[in-house]
Amino acid sequence: MNEKIVIENLSLQYDDGTESLRNISLGIPENAITVLFGPAGGGKSSLLRCLNRLNDLSEVKTMSGRIWLDGENILDPKTDVIRLRRKVGMVFARPVVLPMSIRSNITYGLEVMGEKRRSRLEEAVERSLIQAALWEEVKDRLNDPAIALSGGQQQRLCVARSLALEPEVILLDEPTSGLDPISTSKVEASLQEIKKNYSIILVPHSVQQAARTADFAAFFLQGELVEYAQGKTIFTAPTDKRTEDYVTGRFG
Repeated sequence: MNEKIVIENLSLQYDDGTESLRNISLGIPENAITVLFGPAGGGKSSLLRCLNRLNDLSEVKTMSGRIWLDGENILDPKTDVIRLRRKVGMVFARPVVLPMSIRSNITYGLEVMGEKRRSRLEEAVERSLIQAALWEEVKDRLNDPAIALSGGQQQRLCVARSLALEPEVILLDEPTSGLDPISTSKVEASLQEIKKNYSIILVPHSVQQAARTADFAAFFLQGELVEYAQGKTIFTAPTDKRTEDYVTGRFG
């Protein structure tokens, strides 16, 4: 198993005194879905935000440790954050589509980076929409406003928009929390497909989703990494009683 990201002794405390992460060490494998799960307030979203430096925008009191991406410490002050965010894309819980067409939602980021070749832009539109399991539903209406799509379609469009930039890692923070079961199933199916080419880190909206999607899973509780194992292991034979209590519904 090749590790795409290695997190070493990562601790994070916000200005309000909230200690969100405590000495986290974790390896994220390539071409797999790694799920971060646990009760609210456990530090899962904070860890995601560290992985593409979105915490730079937060009121952070102290942060220590290292995060290695392909051997480069991304927490180094000299890190090119714009370049990092091209390599590590992020999809949030609520889909935020741009006020433009479906096609332009996909091509906007590429055009901002200077891509003007129409053939490359069209290729990116088709490729990313296929990967996000949305192409068949929208291929004949690419010039329609993105806001006209359903919630589930908008979320998959946000996934496609991230994929268009060809990142190496995709971070997803409860991407199906507001979706119906059918849309949720389509998003999960697309993740299983795209993990062949990307490293995916998912904060799921339920234990059930965590169990369905995880190749590897990490259980977080109050800023602590309690247990990390293959998904099929952690949901059927966890070694820590706190993990067992959570996955069997005794708390949370």
